[in-house]
Amino acid sequence: MISSKNQFSRRKFLRGSGALVALPFLESLAKPMKAIAVTGGSVEPMRMVAVGLEYSMHPGGFFPKELGRDYEMPKLLKPLEGLRDDFTVFSSVDHPGIKGGHGATHTFLSGIRSELAAAQPEGNISVDQKAAEFVGSNTRYRSIQLNTGGGSYGGGISWSRNGVTLPPVPDLQALFDALFVETPESRKARLAESYRLNSSILDVVRKDAHSLQKYLSKNDLNKLDEYFTSVREVEKRLSMSEAWLNKAKPVVDYELPRPLPTTFYDEVPLYFDLMKLALQTDSTRIMTYNIVGWKSSSGLSGVTKGYHDLPPHGQDPEKLRQLEVVELFYSRQLSRFLESLKNLQVSKDESLLDKTMVLFGSGIGNANSHSNRNLPLLLAGGGFKHGEHKEYQKSGGNQTPACNLYLSMLQRFGMEIDQFGTSTGTLEGIS
Repeated sequence: MISSKNQFSRRKFLRGSGALVALPFLESLAKPMKAIAVTGGSVEPMRMVAVGLEYSMHPGGFFPKELGRDYEMPKLLKPLEGLRDDFTVFSSVDHPGIKGGHGATHTFLSGIRSELAAAQPEGNISVDQKAAEFVGSNTRYRSIQLNTGGGSYGGGISWSRNGVTLPPVPDLQALFDALFVETPESRKARLAESYRLNSSILDVVRKDAHSLQKYLSKNDLNKLDEYFTSVREVEKRLSMSEAWLNKAKPVVDYELPRPLPTTFYDEVPLYFDLMKLALQTDSTRIMTYNIVGWKSSSGLSGVTKGYHDLPPHGQDPEKLRQLEVVELFYSRQLSRFLESLKNLQVSKDESLLDKTMVLFGSGIGNANSHSNRNLPLLLAGGGFKHGEHKEYQKSGGNQTPACNLYLSMLQRFGMEIDQFGTSTGTLEGIS
């Protein structure tokens, strides 16, 4: 694939069902390379769920005024009163240096803006995808991404180490089918052939890339090494898909309503139902749910405005009233989800909530002022010591990195690491 003029040509753009392998620009060659899409025990395991809110929670109704265990439950968290010993509220925690308001909400789970990912050792990989790498092929789906209300300003909240945002499952029916509806034999045969084809394509791509090495500078060799890492990631995904292709999916006593709901009010609870079932059946151990708003009608009583119009309220009483209705709905659905996990025993002494870390929050702290400081973060379950409102003091002029919390979560997940994103250590006071 090297011409006499040392030019690397690309004649095909391959479309499939897998990840993107982005070939970098190599300064040693005359032309930039273009992207090629390539498809592709007895101890109860830990799970991880992250629920992200595009427009945060109103700070005055989210953060308790008192610290410690005996705090008065703030208005927006009152639906969680019966679960207060199962979660922790964090104050004065955010992503140092992150600015941009809504344009930075995509940093919620990574702490790193996507456009700066190339300068980081692990890119802007999000905490869920770091955990998903650890899970590997032990579940049918290494991770599942969900979204209600469409796209967001900065993209999704789940990011690979290659700076790619992972697309969400498009709708409730597609999620249910992926989890519980068997793939027709004819489609299995086509998928198996696709996996074999794309594995052979990867072999060719790897061989061609290796042949470039004698033409490259030191800087380009480093880029090529990153590319090989991408290829290995695609290979893992291909082998995982093929391994699970002929394994039966779990059978559950659950049906989606007919017709499918069209309002936000009716859709959100069903997503949480399917999330619980996905975790319960060990179809996946990693899930993210990005709540952006509603596409058609909210279905919420008393809410007449679009979600995007409410958070920048400017202290308008009517906007604040409607915003409170929306955010209390979030809290009720979170409470219902946590209760469902808590009521499901997975071992003699543990519930599904004990074995599931549930992170709830946003990458923006105050949507009205477009501030990314003091993120509203709540962590439930996962076997942590809960029941408090914890505030962390500034150190060196900066608030405690949210990635300290994420590092603690990853260690609880079973990973032997001492760094994640912008972390400066684990978060003190949760064990």
